[in-house]
Amino acid sequence: MILAYWVDNLSPFLVHFGGNFGIRYYGLAYVLGFLMGAGLLYRYARAGKSLVPAAAVPDLMTAVILGVLLGGRIGSYLLYDGWMNFRSDPFEIFRVWDGGMASHGAILGVTIALVWFARAKRIPALHLGDLITSTAAAGLLVGRIANFVNGELWGRITAVSWAVIFPRSMPPGTPLAQIPPRHPSQLYEAGLEGALLLAYMQWRFWRTDLVRTQPGRLTGEFFLVYAVVRIFGESFREPDAGLILGVSRGTFYSVFMIGFGLWFCLRPKQPLAGLPRP
Repeated sequence: MILAYWVDNLSPFLVHFGGNFGIRYYGLAYVLGFLMGAGLLYRYARAGKSLVPAAAVPDLMTAVILGVLLGGRIGSYLLYDGWMNFRSDPFEIFRVWDGGMASHGAILGVTIALVWFARAKRIPALHLGDLITSTAAAGLLVGRIANFVNGELWGRITAVSWAVIFPRSMPPGTPLAQIPPRHPSQLYEAGLEGALLLAYMQWRFWRTDLVRTQPGRLTGEFFLVYAVVRIFGESFREPDAGLILGVSRGTFYSVFMIGFGLWFCLRPKQPLAGLPRP
Protein backbone atom coordinates (compact mmCIF):
# COMPACT_ATOMS: atom_id res chain seq x y z
CA MET A 1 0.00 0.00 0.00
CA ILE A 2 2.88 2.40 0.68
CA LEU A 3 3.73 2.48 -3.04
CA ALA A 4 0.32 4.01 -3.70
CA TYR A 5 1.67 7.32 -2.45
CA TRP A 6 3.18 9.79 -4.89
CA VAL A 7 6.99 9.71 -4.97
CA ASP A 8 8.90 13.00 -5.11
CA ASN A 9 11.50 12.13 -7.75
CA LEU A 10 11.49 15.59 -9.32
CA SER A 11 14.81 16.82 -10.66
CA PRO A 12 16.11 19.93 -8.87
CA PHE A 13 17.65 21.09 -12.18
CA LEU A 14 16.04 22.90 -15.07
CA VAL A 15 19.36 22.47 -16.92
CA HIS A 16 21.95 20.03 -15.55
CA PHE A 17 25.61 20.56 -16.47
CA GLY A 18 26.87 17.63 -14.40
CA GLY A 19 27.60 16.87 -10.77
CA ASN A 20 26.08 19.52 -8.49
CA PHE A 21 26.20 22.24 -11.14
CA GLY A 22 23.38 23.49 -13.31
CA ILE A 23 20.42 25.85 -13.39
CA ARG A 24 18.33 24.87 -10.38
CA TYR A 25 14.68 25.55 -9.76
CA TYR A 26 15.67 26.77 -6.30
CA GLY A 27 17.85 29.50 -7.79
CA LEU A 28 15.11 30.41 -10.26
CA ALA A 29 12.70 30.71 -7.34
CA TYR A 30 14.91 33.39 -5.82
CA VAL A 31 15.08 35.26 -9.13
CA LEU A 32 11.31 35.07 -9.54
CA GLY A 33 10.73 36.19 -5.95
CA PHE A 34 12.99 39.22 -6.39
CA LEU A 35 11.31 40.13 -9.69
CA MET A 36 7.86 39.90 -8.10
CA GLY A 37 9.02 42.11 -5.23
CA ALA A 38 10.51 44.68 -7.60
CA GLY A 39 7.31 44.72 -9.65
CA LEU A 40 5.25 45.52 -6.56
CA LEU A 41 7.67 48.27 -5.52
CA TYR A 42 7.36 49.88 -8.95
CA ARG A 43 3.58 49.69 -8.63
CA TYR A 44 3.71 51.33 -5.19
CA ALA A 45 5.79 54.18 -6.61
CA ARG A 46 3.40 54.78 -9.51
CA ALA A 47 0.42 54.72 -7.12
CA GLY A 48 1.97 57.38 -4.86
CA LYS A 49 2.11 55.03 -1.85
CA SER A 50 5.90 54.93 -1.59
CA LEU A 51 8.67 57.39 -0.78
CA VAL A 52 11.00 55.27 -2.90
CA PRO A 53 10.80 56.64 -6.46
CA ALA A 54 10.74 54.19 -9.35
CA ALA A 55 14.29 55.20 -10.29
CA ALA A 56 15.56 54.08 -6.85
CA VAL A 57 13.84 50.68 -6.87
CA PRO A 58 16.87 48.89 -8.44
CA ASP A 59 19.13 50.27 -5.67
CA LEU A 60 16.68 49.15 -2.99
CA MET A 61 16.37 45.70 -4.54
CA THR A 62 20.15 45.36 -4.69
CA ALA A 63 20.32 46.01 -0.95
CA VAL A 64 17.48 43.57 -0.30
CA ILE A 65 19.04 40.84 -2.46
CA LEU A 66 22.35 41.14 -0.63
CA GLY A 67 20.51 41.06 2.71
CA VAL A 68 18.56 37.93 1.75
CA LEU A 69 21.51 36.00 0.32
CA LEU A 70 24.08 36.91 2.96
CA GLY A 71 21.65 36.82 5.88
CA GLY A 72 20.03 33.60 4.75
CA ARG A 73 23.32 31.80 4.20
CA ILE A 74 25.05 33.05 7.35
CA GLY A 75 21.87 32.46 9.33
CA SER A 76 21.68 28.86 8.14
CA TYR A 77 25.33 28.34 9.06
CA LEU A 78 24.99 29.81 12.56
CA LEU A 79 21.40 29.01 13.54
CA TYR A 80 21.38 25.42 12.28
CA ASP A 81 24.77 24.26 13.59
CA GLY A 82 26.76 24.41 10.36
CA TRP A 83 29.47 26.22 12.33
CA MET A 84 30.09 23.06 14.32
CA ASN A 85 31.74 21.56 11.21
CA PHE A 86 34.19 24.44 10.82
CA ARG A 87 37.29 22.46 11.79
CA SER A 88 36.57 19.59 9.45
CA ASP A 89 35.04 21.69 6.65
CA PRO A 90 35.92 25.40 6.98
CA PHE A 91 34.62 26.26 3.50
CA GLU A 92 31.14 24.75 3.92
CA ILE A 93 29.53 28.18 4.19
CA PHE A 94 30.72 29.06 0.68
CA ARG A 95 29.25 25.98 -1.03
CA VAL A 96 25.92 27.58 -1.82
CA TRP A 97 25.17 24.97 -4.50
CA ASP A 98 24.69 22.42 -1.71
CA GLY A 99 21.76 24.44 -0.33
CA GLY A 100 21.29 25.87 3.11
CA MET A 101 19.33 29.10 3.61
CA ALA A 102 17.49 30.21 6.76
CA SER A 103 14.42 32.44 6.45
CA HIS A 104 14.99 33.95 9.89
CA GLY A 105 18.58 34.79 8.92
CA ALA A 106 17.34 36.34 5.68
CA ILE A 107 14.89 38.53 7.60
CA LEU A 108 17.70 39.76 9.84
CA GLY A 109 19.91 40.37 6.81
CA VAL A 110 17.20 42.40 5.07
CA THR A 111 16.63 44.41 8.26
CA ILE A 112 20.30 45.43 8.34
CA ALA A 113 20.21 46.24 4.62
CA LEU A 114 17.11 48.43 5.04
CA VAL A 115 18.64 50.37 7.93
CA TRP A 116 21.69 51.08 5.78
CA PHE A 117 19.54 52.08 2.78
CA ALA A 118 17.35 54.31 4.94
CA ARG A 119 20.35 56.24 6.20
CA ALA A 120 21.95 56.47 2.77
CA LYS A 121 18.78 57.71 1.04
CA ARG A 122 17.27 59.54 4.04
CA ILE A 123 14.05 57.57 3.87
CA PRO A 124 12.36 56.47 7.13
CA ALA A 125 13.40 52.91 7.95
CA LEU A 126 9.90 52.01 9.18
CA HIS A 127 8.47 53.02 5.81
CA LEU A 128 10.99 50.83 4.00
CA GLY A 129 10.11 47.99 6.33
CA ASP A 130 6.43 48.32 5.45
CA LEU A 131 7.20 48.30 1.73
CA ILE A 132 9.44 45.24 1.83
CA THR A 133 7.38 43.16 4.26
CA SER A 134 4.31 43.69 2.09
CA THR A 135 6.17 41.98 -0.78
CA ALA A 136 8.33 39.43 1.07
CA ALA A 137 5.80 36.60 1.07
CA ALA A 138 6.07 36.36 -2.72
CA GLY A 139 9.61 35.07 -2.28
CA LEU A 140 8.53 32.72 0.50
CA LEU A 141 5.85 31.27 -1.77
CA VAL A 142 8.14 30.33 -4.66
CA GLY A 143 10.94 29.34 -2.27
CA ARG A 144 8.80 26.76 -0.47
CA ILE A 145 7.63 25.33 -3.78
CA ALA A 146 11.29 24.97 -4.74
CA ASN A 147 11.90 23.12 -1.45
CA PHE A 148 9.24 20.64 -2.53
CA VAL A 149 10.80 20.22 -5.97
CA ASN A 150 14.14 19.57 -4.27
CA GLY A 151 12.56 16.95 -2.02
CA GLU A 152 13.99 18.65 1.07
CA LEU A 153 12.61 19.97 4.37
CA TRP A 154 10.00 17.21 4.30
CA GLY A 155 7.23 16.72 6.81
CA ARG A 156 6.60 14.22 9.56
CA ILE A 157 5.57 10.63 8.88
CA THR A 158 1.83 10.32 8.25
CA ALA A 159 -0.78 8.10 6.63
CA VAL A 160 -2.99 10.86 5.16
CA SER A 161 -4.10 10.18 1.59
CA TRP A 162 -2.11 13.11 0.18
CA ALA A 163 1.17 12.08 1.83
CA VAL A 164 4.31 11.96 -0.30
CA ILE A 165 7.31 9.65 -0.32
CA PHE A 166 10.55 11.64 -0.22
CA PRO A 167 13.44 9.34 -1.22
CA ARG A 168 15.96 11.79 0.24
CA SER A 169 14.43 11.29 3.69
CA MET A 170 16.20 7.91 3.88
CA PRO A 171 19.75 6.76 3.08
CA PRO A 172 20.50 6.33 -0.66
CA GLY A 173 19.50 2.94 -1.99
CA THR A 174 16.66 2.40 0.46
CA PRO A 175 13.80 0.52 -1.32
CA LEU A 176 10.69 2.63 -1.84
CA ALA A 177 8.63 0.12 0.10
CA GLN A 178 10.73 0.94 3.18
CA ILE A 179 10.41 4.73 2.89
CA PRO A 180 7.53 6.05 5.02
CA PRO A 181 5.15 8.63 3.51
CA ARG A 182 5.31 12.11 4.95
CA HIS A 183 3.38 15.36 5.04
CA PRO A 184 4.27 17.61 2.07
CA SER A 185 4.96 20.33 4.62
CA GLN A 186 6.76 22.45 2.02
CA LEU A 187 3.42 22.93 0.24
CA TYR A 188 1.65 23.69 3.50
CA GLU A 189 4.23 26.40 4.16
CA ALA A 190 3.96 27.69 0.60
CA GLY A 191 0.25 28.17 1.16
CA LEU A 192 0.55 29.68 4.64
CA GLU A 193 3.82 31.64 4.65
CA GLY A 194 3.48 32.42 0.96
CA ALA A 195 0.03 32.72 -0.59
CA LEU A 196 -1.97 33.49 2.57
CA LEU A 197 0.54 35.95 4.00
CA LEU A 198 1.02 37.70 0.65
CA ALA A 199 -2.74 38.09 0.20
CA TYR A 200 -3.09 39.46 3.73
CA MET A 201 -0.25 41.93 3.38
CA GLN A 202 -1.44 43.18 0.00
CA TRP A 203 -4.97 43.60 1.34
CA ARG A 204 -3.67 45.63 4.27
CA PHE A 205 -1.38 47.69 2.04
CA TRP A 206 -3.98 48.67 -0.55
CA ARG A 207 -7.20 48.71 1.48
CA THR A 208 -5.93 50.75 4.42
CA ASP A 209 -3.91 53.92 4.89
CA LEU A 210 -1.53 52.32 7.40
CA VAL A 211 1.56 53.04 5.31
CA ARG A 212 0.98 56.75 5.81
CA THR A 213 -0.79 56.96 9.18
CA GLN A 214 1.02 54.22 11.15
CA PRO A 215 4.48 53.54 9.69
CA GLY A 216 5.86 50.29 11.06
CA ARG A 217 2.44 48.72 11.65
CA LEU A 218 2.58 46.55 8.52
CA THR A 219 6.05 45.39 9.50
CA GLY A 220 4.73 44.33 12.89
CA GLU A 221 1.77 42.53 11.37
CA PHE A 222 4.08 40.68 8.99
CA PHE A 223 6.24 39.46 11.87
CA LEU A 224 3.20 38.37 13.85
CA VAL A 225 1.38 36.55 11.06
CA TYR A 226 4.56 34.96 9.73
CA ALA A 227 5.51 33.70 13.18
CA VAL A 228 2.06 32.22 13.83
CA VAL A 229 1.79 30.40 10.49
CA ARG A 230 5.42 29.26 10.71
CA ILE A 231 4.84 27.76 14.16
CA PHE A 232 1.70 26.04 12.86
CA GLY A 233 3.56 24.72 9.82
CA GLU A 234 6.40 23.44 12.01
CA SER A 235 3.94 21.03 13.66
CA PHE A 236 3.82 19.09 10.36
CA ARG A 237 7.51 19.40 9.50
CA GLU A 238 10.28 17.01 10.47
CA PRO A 239 12.85 19.06 12.46
CA ASP A 240 15.97 19.54 10.32
CA ALA A 241 18.23 20.27 13.31
CA GLY A 242 18.37 19.54 17.03
CA LEU A 243 15.52 20.81 19.19
CA ILE A 244 15.83 23.84 21.47
CA LEU A 245 13.88 23.58 24.73
CA GLY A 246 11.89 20.76 23.20
CA VAL A 247 10.74 22.66 20.09
CA SER A 248 12.07 22.94 16.53
CA ARG A 249 14.48 25.70 15.58
CA GLY A 250 11.85 27.31 13.35
CA THR A 251 9.38 27.47 16.23
CA PHE A 252 11.96 28.73 18.72
CA TYR A 253 13.16 31.58 16.51
CA SER A 254 9.58 32.50 15.55
CA VAL A 255 8.72 33.18 19.21
CA PHE A 256 11.13 36.12 19.12
CA MET A 257 9.45 37.39 15.97
CA ILE A 258 6.16 37.56 17.87
CA GLY A 259 7.84 39.84 20.40
CA PHE A 260 9.26 42.09 17.67
CA GLY A 261 5.90 42.13 15.91
CA LEU A 262 4.08 43.25 19.03
CA TRP A 263 6.68 45.98 19.60
CA PHE A 264 6.21 47.35 16.08
CA CYS A 265 2.42 47.24 16.36
CA LEU A 266 2.17 48.83 19.82
CA ARG A 267 4.86 51.52 19.62
CA PRO A 268 3.67 55.14 19.28
CA LYS A 269 3.14 56.13 15.66
CA GLN A 270 3.36 59.45 13.85
CA PRO A 271 1.89 59.94 10.36
CA LEU A 272 4.46 59.78 7.59
CA ALA A 273 5.17 63.07 5.87
CA GLY A 274 5.45 63.12 2.12
CA LEU A 275 2.72 60.67 1.17
CA PRO A 276 -0.58 62.05 -0.12
CA ARG A 277 -3.87 61.09 1.46
CA PRO A 278 -5.82 58.47 -0.50
